[in-house]
Amino acid sequence: MQELKILYLYPDILELYGDYGNIQVLQYRMEKRGIKCIIDKYSIGDEQPNFLEYDIVFAGGGADNEQSILAEDLVKYKENIKEAVQNGVFFLLICGAYQLFGKYYKGVEGNIIEGLDIFPYYTEAITDRKKRCIGNIVLEVELESNKKTKVIGFENHGGQTYNSLSPFGKVLYGNGNKFGDDKEGFFLGNVIATYLHGPLLSKNPELSDYIIKYCLDRKYNQNTELKQLEDTFEQQCRTQLLEKFLKKA
Repeated sequence: MQELKILYLYPDILELYGDYGNIQVLQYRMEKRGIKCIIDKYSIGDEQPNFLEYDIVFAGGGADNEQSILAEDLVKYKENIKEAVQNGVFFLLICGAYQLFGKYYKGVEGNIIEGLDIFPYYTEAITDRKKRCIGNIVLEVELESNKKTKVIGFENHGGQTYNSLSPFGKVLYGNGNKFGDDKEGFFLGNVIATYLHGPLLSKNPELSDYIIKYCLDRKYNQNTELKQLEDTFEQQCRTQLLEKFLKKA
């Protein structure tokens, strides 16, 4: 039996807006295909994980205070994380986790939270706490060469992210990395860092399957053909949402 291992970072702290749902979706879609899904969790005080031992590393969103606490803990694993990224381990990073993997996050009061500096972007919060990029969002993304798809999510962030040299997608509806931006997130073949909550994967089966296929191909050194799942309901929901949002764009 094929198996994939997921490392879920700080589930007790980084879990805004139902981000754990992303893990549940991955597990469900794996097990429907007979793929064993192993989920390990890590939080402050736990035994040190080896990021290289995992196929997927997931971290969700959190507020400024949580990010400050986690940055001090996560930096201990910077070199291990960098090596895992370079070795092709898949990283799915949502909102606060997205920010933590950049150069730094500058808070409302001007305080600097040093990031892991794994990726070149940085984030600065708007001083007006009431002003946020919030609402539904639709992206056009190219997960594979010449194969575009639409990704639906929900964004809620005061931080404005700059210098994302390899964005996740083009904004068709919503704000993106900052107010009025036409780009959102950060993307490498094995890294998706994004502000999209929702949870993201429940609204985007194709994105879930991209992650699963990537990990299987990498682990078993083969071109995996995933068994098709019954996604009629999900696709009907997507069609209605896309028609609603893009009509407003």
